[in-house]
Amino acid sequence: MSNASATLHEPNTGSSNTRWIQLLVGVICMIATANIQYAWTLFVPEIQETYGWSRAKIQLAFTIFVLVQTWLAPIEGHFIDKFGPRLMVAFGAIMIGFAWYINSQATTLTGFYIGAAVGGVGVGSIYATCINNALKWFPDRRGLAVGLTAGGYGAGSAATILPIAAMIESSGFQATFLFFGILQGSLAFVAAWFLRSPKPSETHASHKLAQASRDYTLKEALHTKLFWLMFAMFILVVTGGMMAVAQLGVIAKDLGVKEFPVDLGFVIIAALPLALMLDRIMNGISRPMFGWISDHIGREKTMVIAFTLEGLGIIALGYFGSNPYAFLILSGVVFLAWGEVYSLFSALAGDAFGTKHIGKIYGVLYTAKGIGALFVPLGNLMMEATGTWSTVLYTVAAMDLTAAFLALAVLRPTLAKHVAYSKGLLEDEKLAGGGMPMPAR
Repeated sequence: MSNASATLHEPNTGSSNTRWIQLLVGVICMIATANIQYAWTLFVPEIQETYGWSRAKIQLAFTIFVLVQTWLAPIEGHFIDKFGPRLMVAFGAIMIGFAWYINSQATTLTGFYIGAAVGGVGVGSIYATCINNALKWFPDRRGLAVGLTAGGYGAGSAATILPIAAMIESSGFQATFLFFGILQGSLAFVAAWFLRSPKPSETHASHKLAQASRDYTLKEALHTKLFWLMFAMFILVVTGGMMAVAQLGVIAKDLGVKEFPVDLGFVIIAALPLALMLDRIMNGISRPMFGWISDHIGREKTMVIAFTLEGLGIIALGYFGSNPYAFLILSGVVFLAWGEVYSLFSALAGDAFGTKHIGKIYGVLYTAKGIGALFVPLGNLMMEATGTWSTVLYTVAAMDLTAAFLALAVLRPTLAKHVAYSKGLLEDEKLAGGGMPMPAR
């Protein structure tokens, strides 16, 4: 192995240690933000019981949260590039703490809607920044790095699901909002000041995957077929997971398994809180697991495996979900197969378009989650019209299986053509510029 090759594969110890520390801090920040989304389902029945509002009206707050979180991502990407990760995460931490304070004081639907919007700004700022930082620090292990970072968001609420459920039961949902808002906001705020972006000499590229050697601007990325294919696939897959996140508690209640006592030998836990805890763990595991797999076999092949598994899991949940134990197992399978979208699509965006403008590019791609959120209230309407959740679940499963087909039949050749074109374009730009290379990614 030549010295140049060795340098690519073996970064100096200091740089290697630094990037893993940066990754750890990013994971901590994500853990601190997770409950705004993943614990919401625990609060919905209590809010409904207290104020008597319909589920659909309460769940509109969740939709507002996701829309704000996702649709502001391109703007947040601009500010990430301008101000860096520290200020963006610190700002986000203040906003998530304030959002839960608003929820703790809200007595009207408007109050909860405002809290959801503020929370969306906070979570979006932290999420976009930490994913952006992971993509930049780990061009050689993007799948694993963004998987671990996104996994912090997916599994971050696992340790607090039972304490939140217990505090809601003992102290009410208002006190729970206030306590955990202060706790989580403070943790993210402190962690923010340890973040920084990498220097060019601290990163090295992957030699296992097809990666474009050119940095694309947002405008250039939006003019490629690859971007819009990824966008459409993201919408197809994320919709099912979003619906499950927001509606799992409601689905469990309607299927008659919510309060079913599950004996674990040392403790007896109701099926829903146990399912939520297991789901968060599986969701968190899936992101680094599938991300690591994609670093070795490719993003497209990994998508086929994961999306097919999710589609089949959702079909089985619709058919066997009224059995409490099947509900526990199958909901875990669904979350295992869904969580990886946030590692695979972000890593693929970095592979395809470079990282110089990845904050803006992935910010636009991430708005697919906001479109998926629009279908969450429609899930309730479909269920009310048909009288069963099976119709909703089977529809979502069809979307997942369609995405799996697209990954195999369309995404793979489109990505290969894009990478080849990017290399040729970069060479042309070097020649036009007098042989001067483009800036390092």
